[in-house]
Amino acid sequence: MTNGSSIKLLTGNSHPELAQAVASRLGIPLTQSTVKKFSDNETSVQIGESVREEDVYIIQTGFNPSPISDIAPNGTGVHYHPNSDPNDLLMELLIMISACKTASARRITAVIPCFPYARMDRKDRSRAPITAKLVANMLEVAGCDHVITMDLHASQIQGFFGIPVDNLFCEPIMLRYIKTEIEGWKNSIIVSPDAGGAKRATVLADRLNVDFALINRNRHKGDQPDTPGKMELLVGDVRDKIAILIDDMTDTCQTIQSACEILIQNGAKKVYAIVTHGLLSDGALSALQSMDLEKLVVTNTICQKEKVTHAQGKLESMDVSPLLAESIRRMHNGESISLLFTDSGPATFA
Repeated sequence: MTNGSSIKLLTGNSHPELAQAVASRLGIPLTQSTVKKFSDNETSVQIGESVREEDVYIIQTGFNPSPISDIAPNGTGVHYHPNSDPNDLLMELLIMISACKTASARRITAVIPCFPYARMDRKDRSRAPITAKLVANMLEVAGCDHVITMDLHASQIQGFFGIPVDNLFCEPIMLRYIKTEIEGWKNSIIVSPDAGGAKRATVLADRLNVDFALINRNRHKGDQPDTPGKMELLVGDVRDKIAILIDDMTDTCQTIQSACEILIQNGAKKVYAIVTHGLLSDGALSALQSMDLEKLVVTNTICQKEKVTHAQGKLESMDVSPLLAESIRRMHNGESISLLFTDSGPATFA
């Protein structure tokens, strides 16, 4: 163990199920802590155990499921997940880091499976903020020494930090899912729904030894960045093949819906979508159920338990807790985590 210290694993309110799964794989209990709000909605944090000179890991993902009124059973009302505001979750993380810092923790690592504000990574129009840089600054000022995250929306976000950042990739988990769960995958084609994800899709296609396709999005001048735009198949032949859409994030499912329509129109036999971060905002599941998609597969970087239950078999979740647990163990022991970036890495710890 590093300098004789032990691992202290804490979590906020964003995804306690994932934190418990990681703790179970590490064979340690979650450190007692209380994160709640005062009556005026200010966040209160209390660490229930000593963390002096300990190696502290705080698991707090950037999002919680938003209101899912579109899948309320029999229209009986709107279901709200507690603490679904990403701003509240970020504030929880910052206060927990600060609390551990003032309690003399030796090293504090923020484990953020889904990084908040990752889509605001550059100035794409006049007077636009680079909010991902602001989040990086806040984490450092709070006292964070290290960050572990997964499939950043833009890899340059790592450069926003003055501290080490480990960006874990979901490609090996996706590879394992395709090979074990998609029948006839050898007759598949990996599809990127936009040019930004082309590199991710080509790497996956090369590892599977299958073809690659690219969909082009034509946006009109003045459209917002999150507008899907008109789609057209730019590269690749999908006719009579199983098309597998690969992306890092889906929010409203509009991009997946438009891409699915284009692929079916061009002769794809079946369409799957595999996405790392399934934000699935209000209305996304209604769109999912109406589209001609075999299945949307996401990871549990964001809690999907309730939505999987209501998705009528069209939504499936892949577990990332083995990958996070192994990265924490290796970092604590001073071992290389490069194995986690290979095809066989995460499968070894599943």
